[in-house]
Amino acid sequence: MIEPKALNRGLLLWGALLIVAASLFAGQIAAQFSLATRVAPEFAGLQKLILMDSILPRSAMAILCGAALGFSGALLQRVLRNPLAEPSTLGISAGAQLAMAIAMLYFPALMEGGREAVALAGGLIAVALILSLTWQRGLEPVSVVLAGMMVSLTATAASAALILANGEYMFSLFIWGGGSLAQQSWVPVSGIIWKILLACAASIVLLRPLSILGLDDASAKNLGVALHGTRFLVIGLAVWLATSVTAEVGIIGFVGLAAPALARLTGARSPGQMLAAAPLVGAILLWLADGFVQLAAGSGGERIPTGAATALLGGPLLLWLLPRLRMFEWPSLNAKPAPSPRARRPAWTVAVLVILTGLAAGIALLLGRGPEGWVIARGELLADLLPWRWPRTVIAAASGAMLAAAGQVMQRVTANPLASPEILGVGTGAGVGIAVPLMLLSAPNQIVLLAGAMAGSIIVLAFMLAMSARSGFGPERLLLSGIAMGALCSAILTAIIATGSPQAFMLLGWVSGSSAQCLPEEVWVALVALVLLVLPLVFTTRWLDMLPLGRPVGLETGLPIRMSRGILIILSACLTAVASLFVGPLSFVGLIAPHLARLIGLHRPLTGLIGAMLIGACLMVLSDWLARMVAFPYQLPLGLFASLISGPYLIWLLSKGGRN
Repeated sequence: MIEPKALNRGLLLWGALLIVAASLFAGQIAAQFSLATRVAPEFAGLQKLILMDSILPRSAMAILCGAALGFSGALLQRVLRNPLAEPSTLGISAGAQLAMAIAMLYFPALMEGGREAVALAGGLIAVALILSLTWQRGLEPVSVVLAGMMVSLTATAASAALILANGEYMFSLFIWGGGSLAQQSWVPVSGIIWKILLACAASIVLLRPLSILGLDDASAKNLGVALHGTRFLVIGLAVWLATSVTAEVGIIGFVGLAAPALARLTGARSPGQMLAAAPLVGAILLWLADGFVQLAAGSGGERIPTGAATALLGGPLLLWLLPRLRMFEWPSLNAKPAPSPRARRPAWTVAVLVILTGLAAGIALLLGRGPEGWVIARGELLADLLPWRWPRTVIAAASGAMLAAAGQVMQRVTANPLASPEILGVGTGAGVGIAVPLMLLSAPNQIVLLAGAMAGSIIVLAFMLAMSARSGFGPERLLLSGIAMGALCSAILTAIIATGSPQAFMLLGWVSGSSAQCLPEEVWVALVALVLLVLPLVFTTRWLDMLPLGRPVGLETGLPIRMSRGILIILSACLTAVASLFVGPLSFVGLIAPHLARLIGLHRPLTGLIGAMLIGACLMVLSDWLARMVAFPYQLPLGLFASLISGPYLIWLLSKGGRN
């Protein structure tokens, strides 16, 4: 039952927001009529056409899309028993956009009449991948959200790579994918209406199974529910609704998360109440957001799509929700890690890693493909190719080493085996720092961009750890807060990219992690930064050894907790910023290199740091070489390819230790 006080507060709140949204809508209509009276009589018909075929359909589309996303989010959260499940956090929207980008390039005929089918296929593939990654863990909320983040980031980077490879022709798809509600007819409105009506009818039939699915799996089976079949059916229904919205208007971020959460806070509890309240809340939210977007646009036209504007609310909303969520714990993060062998002679292990890194660099510099097949460059050919190959090889090695060092420090400072620059949102924070000088200055130099990236990384990481310490977050919630910060920073970047400016195109290249145009002077910046930032870590090995043991042990041994953490946080953030400036925010090298170093027996802080850096450098160099060779003569972005190589390890990390 809904508590009367909560119901009254909810009705007052949403009634007030509905009045505000309606007032903004009435203001738009009044502005059109006022304009019609001031223009010449022959233009009055045009104003009426704009009103009937643009303003009214747009408002109707905002209401219907908000309702569909609220409905989809409520279904996903119920069936997965996960309060953070929604189309954006599960990568459904990003998968749909990637599928449409691929279809537009290689199967344009499908986009004529089968755009929704293409989007649905992309969304279903994304959610199927997430379910397969987390099935052995019983679909635990944290693992589901982490897998969704990985799929979403990879799909977004792949879309960016396709857009960059095809220039202005595909850039319009990214702008549209930002979530524009602009309409030219009532046809899309009628298409969304019947989908919502079908979803409502299906949910009425599934109401009892949905009620039982809120219980644990064993109880649901005992009550006679076909657990897997019902779960897949409900997920398919939710994905169909979400991808239908994406196919029509692009990605509308976080409405599917906000609507069920706010409906729950106003008193809705049972599945029937949630399925009635969440679409209404979603409709009001998106209608209100679109009204403010149009109000801010003024006479200059809309610069930021509504979807990008709503995505800006997602990060703060996630951060606000985290202390209020009751989620399943992830025991493996709190439990002691499985013992791994220790290297008897760490120096020999490090020497082997040095040799492997040198071999990887040799392959990247000498071996390649040409018009006649594979060729080992030497003599004049090598002299011609070296100016192109050596800068990106050195930058790849330096960036991989810096990301690995940052990951090693983060995992020890937080005592969290899944802490890394990518997962904690530090890389995307560097992107926001890069965006600031790009938007404010006409031609910022590399030093200014580097300073901006460092400032963004430090602010994000410091805020994350401060909030974690204040709120007493465990490892699971720290990861989720990192995802929240990453979502907020990604939304800011999406809003800037959606403007379509020259700076937006530069940011899009950074998001994909392209390193094809590295200059020799950038190599020296990367090497100097590597030396200056890693050298202090050599003298902090005692801190790195003691911090994972916890605050009480550190205080008993005389460790300056605040100072040591502060210095290490600044160093890891700066390492991430410099590396991200060259290879983008997506690689997962900062996550897996420290793990691989421990797996081969390098457990001590100094040898572990050196080993992780060598592994990170080797992985990134091989990623750069493969990115050049796999699709020859075309070049894939380094950051994207590194994430595809590192992804299988994250998959294994997510799937190991599943529930019995």
